[in-house]
Formats: sequence, structure tokens, C-alpha cells
Amino acid sequence: MPAEAYFRLDVDAVGFQHSFPAYLQMDNDDLLRQKVFQFLESGVPTEVEPRAYSSEDVQVIIARLQSLMDNQLDEKIKIAGFTLQPYHPFDDEDDLVQSCETCMYYLLHRRFCELPELSIPVEKDWSCRLWRI
Repeated sequence: MPAEAYFRLDVDAVGFQHSFPAYLQMDNDDLLRQKVFQFLESGVPTEVEPRAYSSEDVQVIIARLQSLMDNQLDEKIKIAGFTLQPYHPFDDEDDLVQSCETCMYYLLHRRFCELPELSIPVEKDWSCRLWRI
């Protein structure tokens, strides 16, 4: 089978790397999404604020994410400031609720964050501080 028919997915924080046939991608997305959910549900604090509203703020967070190994998913989730619910800005009632579903990096049919430094399956109601409209 050609190499393009496979993709690599780090499914744990211990460093085990697994390759799966591309047709299994959605199943593996679901498994990893469940793992992320369990990690966040356990109450591990993430860096929800400050939000990355300026280019400078985004670049600082991106640089931190780029310094991590692919298998450091837990650290990526913490630095990105993921939450299991949408983020509601407190400074203005007219602000848009920030959820993965309204982010420019969200792939609707795959339920996936395509920001290269994250590239993880997510749920539409989750949020992170790298949210962009």
C-alpha cells in the first residue's frame, strides 16, 4: 500500500506512535477525542486566559506549542487553554461566544482542529484560546 494511504497519530503521552490505514482515521479521531475529553474532564488546569487576541499573543503560544514533541498532547491541551465548554468573554455582552464550532480552524464534518500546531479532534462546544473567527 502506498505511504500516502497511512497517517501517523500519537495516541498517548508516553511516546507510543501508531500508524493506521487512512480509512480508519475517523475511528481513531473518535478515540483521541475521547482521550482529550477524559483529560479535560479530570480537572487538569489549562491556560484559558489570557486569550490570544493579538498577533503577538498568538505567536507566543504557537512558539510554545512548536517547542513540544508530537506525543506531548497533554501539554498542548494545557498551553492552548482548551475547555469543554464555549468561552464567554466577560468584557462585552455583544462578543461572540468562542467555541470550536465558530473557529476558522474547525473542520465541521470531521470535528477536528486543523491548526497545524494542534491538529487534534475536538467537539464543537469546546474552546481554546487560539480561537479565530
